Amino acid sequence: MTGNRAQAAPVFDVAVIGAGVVGCAVARSFALAGAHVLVLEKATDILDGASKGNSGILHTGFDAPPGSLEQSCIATGYRDYLDIRQRLNLPLLETGALVLAWSDAEAERLDGLMAQARANGVDDVTRLSRQDILNREPGLSERVVDGFLVPGEHVIDPWSAPLAYLLQAVGNGAECRRGTEVLGGTFDGATWTLDTSDGPVRARAVVTCAGLYGDLVDQKLIGGSRFTIRPRKGQFVVFDKAAASLVRSIILPVPSETTKGVVICRTSYGNLLVGPTAEDQESRTDASVDTDALEALRAQAVAMLPGLADMPVTATYAGLRPATEDKEYRISCDRERRYISVGGIRSTGLSGALGIAQHVLRLAETGWSFAANPPDPVVWPTVETITEYGERDWVRSGNGGIVCHCELVTRAEIERALDGPLAARSFAGLKRRTRATMGRCQGFYCLGALTDLAADRLASSPAESRST
Repeated sequence: MTGNRAQAAPVFDVAVIGAGVVGCAVARSFALAGAHVLVLEKATDILDGASKGNSGILHTGFDAPPGSLEQSCIATGYRDYLDIRQRLNLPLLETGALVLAWSDAEAERLDGLMAQARANGVDDVTRLSRQDILNREPGLSERVVDGFLVPGEHVIDPWSAPLAYLLQAVGNGAECRRGTEVLGGTFDGATWTLDTSDGPVRARAVVTCAGLYGDLVDQKLIGGSRFTIRPRKGQFVVFDKAAASLVRSIILPVPSETTKGVVICRTSYGNLLVGPTAEDQESRTDASVDTDALEALRAQAVAMLPGLADMPVTATYAGLRPATEDKEYRISCDRERRYISVGGIRSTGLSGALGIAQHVLRLAETGWSFAANPPDPVVWPTVETITEYGERDWVRSGNGGIVCHCELVTRAEIERALDGPLAARSFAGLKRRTRATMGRCQGFYCLGALTDLAADRLASSPAESRST
């Protein structure tokens, strides 16, 4: 792209770098405020980094550090999700959570955790006796010692939510460029010029939501970062759908200083999830799973929920969390350079995303001004229902038939996912929009049909993606 072409290109109010859950929520917040927003994502599709692997829990923030930015953002994000979810067709599986102690030492910490929850405004927590716990969840091991109930903890769809946020941003004037990596940039006092793999981009302000690469993007653009990413791998085991009948609540451990610990919960897709582990590593891309770690995870789950011993495992996966040297969110605003850095959003990004977006918007509104022209009326798109606990497309007429029989994904769902303003660009993106190949056979029976349907519409064919 030539310099003249760069000068002729539009100047956006805000360039948001990164299309994970936080970047999608931030783009939505600015678009609804009336800013002209551009989202830049280096991967082929959205949600391809830290956001693609998590537990899918909407947290209340009961155990966040009281008075922290994280706690504030989770509380706001939780309320906002409940407020907007029906208009965007986002699911909510109202499960509640049990925080369980499995030893006397853990039981001694429960009063402190309940006091922390109440300090965070989560005042409906209730102490339960051992017998109360077993009455609520008879499948649990009788080794359980004590615990309390957090009624507001729920299960959501971790992929539909950020897709809906970005769809609403785009529907209200934002633009998203995938496959566009930010290589560097300069600020002349009024406008940023970002050098990208797709040519220069101009914007009056920049917000980086680059997840596992947040510190590196800071270094490229402002010459340094206030944090260093220390990737933390979390491995998960996904049990067959029959296992979901073994438990109704989210089963939470007493958290440690470094991790929230291993969780057992149903997923919005009808399976039972166990994880994550917490393993610090240097690589920002290695999301491989380890047999020994997964076996240990499975054994730990069986010890808590004995009925899992006879349940087959459908899938395993790992997610990478962008941990830093500090447990707190690392969000800073350079008003002089109109630059906001959002980093260190570790494991609570899904719950806190909408609250983080509101916080970032407030920083921008006090740091610089933009010609706000809020959309009127506001466009409210809806996303496909892919949760197991809502009406799916396979029950409707005119769906073209079922392609993925394990997950009951129809031809019409796949075709819709391959079309529209944020059409799937990668096979992984297609999976996250439809659940195709996520079931028992892991694509053994439907991969050929998917390859035919997605011909020439993805960066690589499903068959090629599976072989790499």
